[in-house]
Amino acid sequence: MPRTPRATTPRRALLTTLAAIAASALVGCAAPTGSAAPASSAPVEGDGPLVAFYGDSYTLGTGASDPSQRWSSIIAADRGWREFNPSVNGLGYVRNRPFVGEGDLPSMIIEQQPDIVFVTMGLNDNFDYDRVGEGIREAMIADIDRLVAGLPDARFVVVEPFWYTDERPASVDIIGGWQREQAERIGADYIAGASRWIEGRPDWMAADGLHPNDEGYAAMAERMDSELAKLGL
Repeated sequence: MPRTPRATTPRRALLTTLAAIAASALVGCAAPTGSAAPASSAPVEGDGPLVAFYGDSYTLGTGASDPSQRWSSIIAADRGWREFNPSVNGLGYVRNRPFVGEGDLPSMIIEQQPDIVFVTMGLNDNFDYDRVGEGIREAMIADIDRLVAGLPDARFVVVEPFWYTDERPASVDIIGGWQREQAERIGADYIAGASRWIEGRPDWMAADGLHPNDEGYAAMAERMDSELAKLGL
């Protein structure tokens, strides 16, 4: 934390707003009582490739007993990757975006200059689909274009947005289709089917009924590991 307040800077404003978001009970992305505190978003030390994760609570690991149990940390540890995971509860391409530009998550990721970037956003935007519609796609394009421009040498892995209930609004497949479209447009690797990875398994959900528990994240890590192996990662 800075030693002196700098409330007028975009980064300071972002951290204040994200702290409020993480503490609030958001539909589809509330932090359950007793869930593990998020790990520091500082990159893990080591000599391996730096891998950044741009996502929401399902990538942050909300609901896990410890941040080491989230799927991103499991696959990173297995591969000797240095994880940089600034993901935020409730975040979307349009959902809970206090501002877009300097100091937001894409700019934080660009600042780190990672070797690989995972894009796992989109779940929370379903709750704004009726209001925003195609605006979600436009925001998605803007975020991905900014990441690609700022990280021209990085490898991108774009993941079908996760989902958390067996009931699926039509927007889940629409937003997932847009995500796949953008992966193809930028020549990124794409991982399909992730919205169904925990479908039909209430025993994989934490006490809040919204997020995976340790077993659920382990299952997600196993599925992700299998998909990454196909990509040679």
